[in-house]
Amino acid sequence: MEAARIWPIVLLIGSNIFMTFAWYGHLKHKGAALWAVIAVSWLIALPEYMLAVPANRMGSNVYSAAQLKGMQEVITLTIFAIFSVTYLGQRITLNHGIGFALIAAGAFFLFRTN
Repeated sequence: MEAARIWPIVLLIGSNIFMTFAWYGHLKHKGAALWAVIAVSWLIALPEYMLAVPANRMGSNVYSAAQLKGMQEVITLTIFAIFSVTYLGQRITLNHGIGFALIAAGAFFLFRTN
């Protein structure tokens, strides 16, 4: 696979790690003040944008916008599932797995050629 196709994926993985912590990391610290959680989340989101925007800009040279979005969703769910289990200590149930698989199936069709 050529670098032009790989780099957007690598950057999207990095951006999703940051965004998952920005959106869900505070759930482990429910005693923290909401204003502080928002401020910290906002600071975590800045590096996320610094990865996501170039990923989508570069990715648009080799993928359609729909393919980039489908890829983003699959990456997001994968990162979230790992985060949920390892950081939040929650388990992924069969229903979660089925729901995630259906979303991944949708992304699969975005990459099929007609």
